[in-house]
Amino acid sequence: MLIGTTTLVIIPILATIFLSFTDWNFITGIGDFNFIGMENFRTLFNDEIFIKSLINNFILLLVVPFGLLVSLILAVVINNHVYFKDFFKVIYFMPYISSVVAIAIVFQVLFHPTFGPVNQLLMSLGVESPPGWIADISYALPSVMIILIWTNIGFQLIIYLAGLQNIPKELYEAAEMDGASSWYKFRKITVPLVSPTTFFLLVTGFISTFKVFDLIIVLTNGGPANSTSVPVFYLYQEAFVELKTGYSSAIALILLVLVLLITFLQWTVQKKWVNY
Repeated sequence: MLIGTTTLVIIPILATIFLSFTDWNFITGIGDFNFIGMENFRTLFNDEIFIKSLINNFILLLVVPFGLLVSLILAVVINNHVYFKDFFKVIYFMPYISSVVAIAIVFQVLFHPTFGPVNQLLMSLGVESPPGWIADISYALPSVMIILIWTNIGFQLIIYLAGLQNIPKELYEAAEMDGASSWYKFRKITVPLVSPTTFFLLVTGFISTFKVFDLIIVLTNGGPANSTSVPVFYLYQEAFVELKTGYSSAIALILLVLVLLITFLQWTVQKKWVNY
């Protein structure tokens, strides 16, 4: 474990930090490092594409709370009111374990602005000018968000179902004897007692949004007009297309710091709302 972690995690992190202060690229070869100090970072914060990618990624964070809300509601319904629970667990979990490339190709067809089934349905319902979805600057990022919510619901649902089964039934029975409504029980019993599960899914969900790459590169390739570009995608472009290894390392370092800050903030705030 120590050898593997050192080789595959610690050394790459240290190398990234070192390279972020150089203008090194693959062509110059190992050993030919030109230290430029904070120049990469100064350039980054004046780079319109990077700023746009960063804003897009922060917008993608909205996927997490909305997806958790939908997943929790579905988990409660399946746990209490649905037969063949295992069957529905499999149905909802399938998108999560499916190939992201296959999902992206399917949604390219579904969201086709002219011949896609989604717009064909909307036009049949009387919508004269349906959205252009992934071909429209205004709708491309929301389209990605819809797909992310759909693919992640299965995992979140399974975790929530496990959390719901750990809630003592006596609490619900006592609330019913006191005349509590279903909504009251959901707010006062279910939501507080699954808060540790919610916290876990919130932390892992926020981290995963900063790693969205394969869906973006297959579905939109960062377009149109960088409307779906995110820092990881921009990092790939700079590192392996433009061969700016030092510049891309600076992007990676900023992402690392952002993830650490967001996780630390969540860990600090959770003391006020998570019930263990």
